Amino acid sequence: MLNTQSRSINRWISILYRYGQSHISKQVGKFNIGSGQYVFLLALYKKDGISQEEISDHLKIDKATTAKAIRRLEKEGYIKRDINSEDRRAFKVFLTQKAFDIKPEIYSILRNWSDALSGGFSEDEKKLVLELLGRMAKNAFEFIDKKNEQ
Repeated sequence: MLNTQSRSINRWISILYRYGQSHISKQVGKFNIGSGQYVFLLALYKKDGISQEEISDHLKIDKATTAKAIRRLEKEGYIKRDINSEDRRAFKVFLTQKAFDIKPEIYSILRNWSDALSGGFSEDEKKLVLELLGRMAKNAFEFIDKKNEQ
């Protein structure tokens, strides 16, 4: 049974996630990108030319979901896949010029959402929130990792 604090944390994270997905989905929709696909572009903006498996690992998203998102982004012309010369069964994923062209707007959409969430916060409060959320993500990873070992 969840205690009141756990329910509140779960509830607020869920609400923030749903509002964020709704807002971002509307914003990136004009590019024919779904709210679940922009994160793949973000991963490639950080490191272009990585494998689908590396993208899955980085985003903590299962391989089937990654493959589906990659296919959609490829169909829309945002990425291209090339056979990995080191492992001919795998693909390396690269951004196209079309993806680079929308990069500033994608980052602007995310920055605006982040600014909306932290409106009225001091710089110290913003840093604290990021630190606490990072620790929560680490705790979640360790919890799931430990469960998977059992």
